[in-house]
Amino acid sequence: MRFYLLRRLIYMFILIFIISITAFVIIQLPPGDWLDSYIHTLESQGQILDEADIAALRKQYGLDLPLYHQYFKWVWKMLHGDLGLSYFWNMPVNTLIAMRLPYTIMLSLLSLVFVYLVAVPIGIYSATHQYSLSDYGFTVVGFIGLATPNFLLALILMFLFLKYFGLSVGGLFSAEFIGTPWNLGKLVDLLKHLPIPIIVVGTAGTAGMIRVMRGCLLDELRKQYVITARAKGVAERTLLFKYPVRIAINPIVSTIGWTLPAIVSGATITSIVLSLPTTGPLLYTALLSQDMYLTGSSIMFLSFLTVIGTLISDILLVWIDPRIRYENKSNLK
Repeated sequence: MRFYLLRRLIYMFILIFIISITAFVIIQLPPGDWLDSYIHTLESQGQILDEADIAALRKQYGLDLPLYHQYFKWVWKMLHGDLGLSYFWNMPVNTLIAMRLPYTIMLSLLSLVFVYLVAVPIGIYSATHQYSLSDYGFTVVGFIGLATPNFLLALILMFLFLKYFGLSVGGLFSAEFIGTPWNLGKLVDLLKHLPIPIIVVGTAGTAGMIRVMRGCLLDELRKQYVITARAKGVAERTLLFKYPVRIAINPIVSTIGWTLPAIVSGATITSIVLSLPTTGPLLYTALLSQDMYLTGSSIMFLSFLTVIGTLISDILLVWIDPRIRYENKSNLK
């Protein structure tokens, strides 16, 4: 187990290094850079910069350096905790991400918990009550959840809450609490605004996971070991949770690797609609403005979440399923 973890950690660092190179190169593929966009904006406002001013700005922001030099400079600073300067916001990237990262992590984790708490029990119930009225009902609701875009659901909920309850559910805080120091009132206001984003962000993941859990558990319930155990008189609840559920949950556990970044990045449009201060809209703005360091740091954050999520899912799979441990030992031999 220790050798397995060490090997996975080594692979993780190698993968992050490769991703950093790929992300930095892809960011440079569109024609021009942030300074070109900035100059175009100034010219549209009637301000004309001469070549000397442009050269000075390019040198000031390090855009005159070769591509490989810019990459190694970015990586070296990143290893020392400096993610560079955001050209668009004229602020350190560390500060921008630090302002939005706590809310992003909070919403991501709460949405993930919501998805698992709702999807797994419903999936188990649908599988054990196959073709019942409730199974058909959950199936219909699940398909509707898969077919409805999150941003459309956000708009519908915002309209309903505003029309029938007089509540504005946009953002995470009411207007009077934005920018104020933390206190009990601000915390309560945050808790009031959390349910809508959590439900909206987690809806698609919940609907899909219900179908996965139901299908996997149905496959296990038809296997011979379940039929034999039931014939020997093993209690139905003990039989269900001791073996079939533990095996059927493996595909769901393995999705943690892509679920964490998907909730963060996939909710970008929803975050824009709901005015959520997360990293998704920040990355969107950085891409539009060709903000090199902010874009690269945001992509690295999502990539790090993917790699960490994959590592967590692999560890959980080894812990849940003894067969995986046996296969690892066999491979080592």
